Amino acid sequence: MALTLREMRVIRDLREVVAMGRNLTLVLDDETIRRARVAAARSGLSISALMRRELQRLARDESAYQLAREAARRRLLRGQSLGGAGLPPRDELHEREDLR
Repeated sequence: MALTLREMRVIRDLREVVAMGRNLTLVLDDETIRRARVAAARSGLSISALMRRELQRLARDESAYQLAREAARRRLLRGQSLGGAGLPPRDELHEREDLR
């Protein structure tokens, strides 16, 4: 017997709930809850599964941002060679013998 798409989603959601094991309580206004229900239904998820997915994405994105920020900071501190040779001495650049 093959599972329907809805049954597979329910099983997936249950696995996530069992794996997570912690509860979080949010207080939201009625309009936000209504919109969340619509968004969840469009995705074929429960509100809890939708919020879990979005919070996980937010945490993942924040971690990726912090890693990228640190890598950029290290590159800035290290500097980068622009490929030029050393500068000539000042006296060579400003030969003033002809002016005296």
